[in-house]
Amino acid sequence: MITAVETLAIEVGVAAACDALEMPRSTWYRRHRPKPDLAPRPTPARALSPVEREKVLGMLHSPCFVDQAPPTIVATLLDRGEYLCSSRTMYRLLASKHEVRERRDQLRHPVYHRPEVLALGPNRLWSWDITRLRGPGKWQGFYLYVILDVFSRKVVA
Repeated sequence: MITAVETLAIEVGVAAACDALEMPRSTWYRRHRPKPDLAPRPTPARALSPVEREKVLGMLHSPCFVDQAPPTIVATLLDRGEYLCSSRTMYRLLASKHEVRERRDQLRHPVYHRPEVLALGPNRLWSWDITRLRGPGKWQGFYLYVILDVFSRKVVA
């Protein structure tokens, strides 16, 4: 896709084309800079080996730790005299397996749908309402009770 700046830049130059179209030159140069080839990031020397990762994941999935947060697990292991990795590393490992969520077993409530009623004829479905009306004096009032037929929208009582 050739933009207006590129078309005009061929004839008058980049600086004049950008000035004429009120576009910063830095934007034009940034868009036309060749993309660098990004090499994959090397693995750090202190990273966990695949065997150590599986050991940590196995420990996270063990019955005694399955419902606890990583900082709690690290503290429990330190009390036992063990150190596998930091809590942040545990969170990274759980995220790589898409397991970062509430780990406790919780009740899932079903989605309740609002009941919907259909009036198929007169005098089959009624609705009601209560309204307070002002009275003749202060702190005096009347309550108006109304029962409506939903199908015909007429007052029944």
